[in-house]
Amino acid sequence: MPALTPEQARRVYDRIGGAQDWQRFYEDVATAELVAHAGLGTAHAVVELGCGTGRFAATLLARHLPADATYLGVDVSPRMAALASDRLQPWSHRATVALVDDQTRLPATDGSADRFVADYVFDLLSSEATAAALAEARRVLVPGGLLCAAGLTGGEGAVAALVSRAWRWVWDRWPAVVGGCRPVRLADALTPGDWVVRHRRSVVAWGVASEAVIAARR
Repeated sequence: MPALTPEQARRVYDRIGGAQDWQRFYEDVATAELVAHAGLGTAHAVVELGCGTGRFAATLLARHLPADATYLGVDVSPRMAALASDRLQPWSHRATVALVDDQTRLPATDGSADRFVADYVFDLLSSEATAAALAEARRVLVPGGLLCAAGLTGGEGAVAALVSRAWRWVWDRWPAVVGGCRPVRLADALTPGDWVVRHRRSVVAWGVASEAVIAARR
């Protein structure tokens, strides 16, 4: 089963809406790992690929980013973009949410960000879309800027490995049931000529394995 197309993903996430936030029971461990190693206290401009409901963005703006840091979040789902826009109203003077047709070209200028965030997005993308999104991250980031990504990955312990196999089995047959996401290893897609991996850790919450990766743009 191939990865969902942007149009298929749009339909899935328009339907899921705010219910996506229930995934925090396994996502928050990996996003906390990102926050701990991304140096967000020195960030000046953040671009987020697939901002969803804006829950992670609100956490960054409220707790971790400097008061003058700007934020741009994009999503292919009109429902998600609307939810994120509403949630980020307290920071509307420096936070923007944009609806995009796909995730291979973002409304950001070259070298305009020092952090590029993708929270449970690359596990939704095909290998071709992943390569395109990483190229876009390189375009948007300043040299030395950080890619900060979390997503599903293969489990290594007995329980996590079983959950990963079961998740992949469902994805192979009914990808929309799991939001189009499946376990991947993002670190393998980061070519050494383009990226320097600064931090990678696999974490497990409730049997679900996730990968947190921070890589610097060469």
